[in-house]
Amino acid sequence: MKRVFGVKKDKEPPPSIEDASERINKRGESVDEKIKKLDVELSRYKEQIKKTRPGPAQEAVKARAMRVLKQKRMYEGQRDMLYNQTFNLDQVAFASEGIKDAQQTMSALKSANKELKGMMKTVRIQDIDNLQDEMMDMMDVSNEIQETLGRSYNVPDDIDEDELLGELDALEADMGFETEADGVPSYLQPDKESDLEGELNLPSAPTGQTAVPTGRTNAQAEDELGLPAVPRASLRG
Repeated sequence: MKRVFGVKKDKEPPPSIEDASERINKRGESVDEKIKKLDVELSRYKEQIKKTRPGPAQEAVKARAMRVLKQKRMYEGQRDMLYNQTFNLDQVAFASEGIKDAQQTMSALKSANKELKGMMKTVRIQDIDNLQDEMMDMMDVSNEIQETLGRSYNVPDDIDEDELLGELDALEADMGFETEADGVPSYLQPDKESDLEGELNLPSAPTGQTAVPTGRTNAQAEDELGLPAVPRASLRG
């Protein structure tokens, strides 16, 4: 049966925008190459016209140049048409990409919305408020515990703060008076030594040398403490 009726051929998929744009670009490049060749040929004919004298030869060169120029104008028209087609395809491709991006964005938003709804079912505002209230109560209890533990022992509650302030002012005044009188507070000054010699009524030590009597022939020297020095023996006969 396949030999009689043949086999149904599969339809080829339609060309994509990228394929069509690539094909048109290749055609445009081919047209550009032809235009460049015609420009070179026109330049050669232009030089020949300058070198040729007016007459039949110059007219023949001009006719060939006109034919080449017409071909160039035709190719330029085709190139412009191809450029317009490429521009249109680019616009369609841009719009198509924008729609694809919008579809992906919508899919992502739907998935995120579904996930967010599932998460919101497990979280309630009332539970959050209750948790905040419990935390506030616990903080208050903690502060009361800290204040109770930090309370001082054996401190009377009926202390007059005004009386304490008065004593503090008096203490500061005394310290200021001592500082102005001596330059150093009394509690920073060294202790004065007691005059033990005055209490014991001891004679004071001599400070100078004792005068030697004039009648003595063998005068005796005194030491540093004012006592008579021991005489030295003489070795002379």
